[in-house]
Amino acid sequence: MSEQVHQMFTQIAPRYDVANDILSMGTHRLWRKTAVKLSRAKAGDAVLDCATGTGDLAIDFKRVVGATGSVLGTDFNAAMLSTAPAKAKANGFEIAFEVADATKLPYSAARFDVASIAFGIRNVDDPKQCLMELSRVVKPGGRVVVLEFGQPTGVFGAFFSLYSRFVMPLIGQALTGNRAAYEYLPRTAAAFPAGARFVSLMRETGRFAEATSHPLMAGLAYVYVGVVG
Repeated sequence: MSEQVHQMFTQIAPRYDVANDILSMGTHRLWRKTAVKLSRAKAGDAVLDCATGTGDLAIDFKRVVGATGSVLGTDFNAAMLSTAPAKAKANGFEIAFEVADATKLPYSAARFDVASIAFGIRNVDDPKQCLMELSRVVKPGGRVVVLEFGQPTGVFGAFFSLYSRFVMPLIGQALTGNRAAYEYLPRTAAAFPAGARFVSLMRETGRFAEATSHPLMAGLAYVYVGVVG
């Protein structure tokens, strides 16, 4: 992870949640719930959520795994994590949060039933290495779940391209004071492999017995699910 990206997230962290809700009109929350559903997480499971940010996906997982399960949320950026514990507690949950690099996880093999990363894998230096680490810490038969932006096509794709290039940076700047961060997002999303290309990357790791993609909103985002072999 580059120092520039690290500093970018540090700067936008205080207004990250507000910006997300406004820019996506709350859609990101529905996408996270879909990711949890596709993970097949259940009561009693142990879940690792990487790039957890302010903890939204970790909280959604905790609702499912319950008191008998556990959720550990990690992020490479301490500023992004700073509000996560209080948010979890406000929702009535005890969730552990730690600073960790998703490409070099400090956890033992086969520790978790599910490992996830939402809107974070395109930010790591080596996405394939990240997938290998996520699969390493998941038990055989468990699932790795990736939620990430795609590249929608057609009329909706054209509309989103205009929105992301011109409207999103203006709103992002107004909300966080950092225009560059919201120019970075659509630029990296447009360049990142999506759909079948990302599934191919998952298969290249040799770690998954099964890998599938699930498009959301005409491919604006995808949930990828890998069953660890």
